[in-house]
Amino acid sequence: MTDKKTILKQMQENARVNGYYLCPDPDLLNSLIDGLFTNQNRYGYGSCPCRMSSGIKNYDVDIICPCEYRDADVNEYGMCYCGLFVNEELKNDPSKMTSIPERRPIEVQNVAMNGLERKKTKITSKTYPPKSNKISSKLPVWRCTVCGYLCARELPPPICPICKAKSERFEKFSL
Repeated sequence: MTDKKTILKQMQENARVNGYYLCPDPDLLNSLIDGLFTNQNRYGYGSCPCRMSSGIKNYDVDIICPCEYRDADVNEYGMCYCGLFVNEELKNDPSKMTSIPERRPIEVQNVAMNGLERKKTKITSKTYPPKSNKISSKLPVWRCTVCGYLCARELPPPICPICKAKSERFEKFSL
């Protein structure tokens, strides 16, 4: 079982490696770490404490902290959706922290909600989602020109998780 100190250390290391900082508001930071701890124990993975999780990992993978939307949110707003990760400007001036729009597509949010309802009725991840609930992604696919890593997201990651190449080494990928 992961404890809160371990989660905090993991998030600090992730922020450092990716050029971010953790939330400068100690009360909010503690609340977010508590939420990650709760979700880790509830679901077996640390889903974003500010979003609805289905409890089915395959459908929550985009919101496992740090979520897929963090980089785009920090680039555009200076902070991620929940405020756990911030850029240097917001670290130095926490008064600039504000709520930001949800970037997670509504179709995915609906799948999470359906997952919660189905979980209550004992339908397993093997039978969920029904074929009519398939999500079609219109996100561009980015390819790391150094190692070939592929990811589907709005913008390329700031650093390749495989070879640590910077975002400028990514190109749009098509078949």
